[in-house]
Amino acid sequence: MQLRILVRGILVCLIVLGGLSSNGISQQRKRTNVQTATRPGKQRIQSAGLLTPDIQSALDQISPDSLRGHLSFIASDLLEGRSTPSRGLDLAAEYIAAQFRRCGLEPLGGTEAGAGQSYFQIANWLVTEPNLDAFELIVNDGPQAIKIDADQVSFATEQPLDVKSSPIVKVDYLDASSPISKFTKDQIAGKVVITNFPNRTENSRALNEFINGLRDLTPALMISIDRDHRTGTGLGGGRLIDPEGGDSIEAAPEPRFMTIHDPRVIKLFDSMQAGESKGSLSLKIGAVRQRPVKLRNVVGLVRGSDPVLKETYVILSAHYDHIGVNPTAGEDRIFNGANDDGSGAVSVIEIASALAALKERPKRSLVFITWFGEEEGLLGSRYYGRHPVFPLEKTAAMINLEQVGRTDSDEGPQLNKASMTGFDFTDIGPIFKAAGNQTGIEVYKHEQNSDAFFDRSDNQALADAGIPAHTLCVAFEFPDYHQPTDHWEKINYPNMAKVDRMIGLALIMIANSNEAPKWNESNPKTAPYLKAWRSLHQTH
Repeated sequence: MQLRILVRGILVCLIVLGGLSSNGISQQRKRTNVQTATRPGKQRIQSAGLLTPDIQSALDQISPDSLRGHLSFIASDLLEGRSTPSRGLDLAAEYIAAQFRRCGLEPLGGTEAGAGQSYFQIANWLVTEPNLDAFELIVNDGPQAIKIDADQVSFATEQPLDVKSSPIVKVDYLDASSPISKFTKDQIAGKVVITNFPNRTENSRALNEFINGLRDLTPALMISIDRDHRTGTGLGGGRLIDPEGGDSIEAAPEPRFMTIHDPRVIKLFDSMQAGESKGSLSLKIGAVRQRPVKLRNVVGLVRGSDPVLKETYVILSAHYDHIGVNPTAGEDRIFNGANDDGSGAVSVIEIASALAALKERPKRSLVFITWFGEEEGLLGSRYYGRHPVFPLEKTAAMINLEQVGRTDSDEGPQLNKASMTGFDFTDIGPIFKAAGNQTGIEVYKHEQNSDAFFDRSDNQALADAGIPAHTLCVAFEFPDYHQPTDHWEKINYPNMAKVDRMIGLALIMIANSNEAPKWNESNPKTAPYLKAWRSLHQTH
């Protein structure tokens, strides 16, 4: 009996103490809420209540394992580097559309992805391809004529070319760092120069001076031998032509130099003396052909909940293309582009899937886009700027994602951190900073790179149209950038998931605000964008 009384007394004490402790925490939260609510400016953004149970539940669905699963496909060898255009790019587009369909995003044409409904904004372009039927290359060293196949050369030209039995002049790069001083124009002009440009050089300035010096002597053609590989990239072709941009084959640059990989020509080069040889070269290339291609931006929508604000839009985007395959790159020839920018593309998928699960939708509509052709010059985003799916004047903001997966950098590990280009250009930066404070991510301005990188990704296309737009990244520069070794296994998936949760929260904050983001008028760098915004909204 006494034991029961003793236990009952202990339990009563624990309950009382628990209540006092709970009340103390509650009072502390109330004090914190009052403090954050009364602070002016960006601190006011950090008021409590951002992470409601509904929002927290949605953001918790962003999973490292899910991101890994998406990226291990997007950046797989099967997709062959996702160049624009390519079969691999088309496969990636279909995969992204399937994920948008899975999580219930609205397609372009309606509220349900049924028959005839599509997530693709299609751009009809032209691409050039070589006319191999008209190709002929013969190097005659005197007693023997060496006929060279198209796969043994790397040559980018779209102009017809006909060189008949032109004399060959050997100019060795190692002995002729200043070819103007060693050769006269009479010795070089109208002839074929054969040399040995290094594939890689620590002194790129010297190489450029060498090439420019030769070019000033007006050879008919410059040829470099390649000792490292036995397969070339072939003839020129693959240049994209935008029918709306007035581009054409006639606008293509004149041919500059060819690389020959054939070991017979390399042996011939080694046997030649410097200067004009007894050999000659004949080359015939026909005009390239054009063929139509369809390029696709992938677009999905989470419709907003406010009767008025749902007709305004916040864009989250990333490019899903990369730079394809280099046949001369050795064993690892595929540029998989896991961090650049597979990480951004799969983050768009994962964040879209999470926010589509919200029970209470944000006030504004959320648009999720993956772009084609960023690596070719922001082609997909610039196409969207000319052909917006949703009115530009109704587009409140755009956040673009680049390189959000790698945390290794020359500046040290970039854990629990993210930065934005043009951080001070609009008032979006403080919103992301506040979202970072809630989710454990430090969002900061990189003093050297923030402004310098503003025009290097797809945000630029919409900023030019007047839309407050930034690109967010984890590391501005990382090992393996534009290298075949940018593989999905090197991504820090837990960190990427954490950054993506911060991005999702920031998107909700922008979408729930009655005030749309604005350009910073006091920053002189924003003048052209502010002018475009005023023109878009017809204000002065």
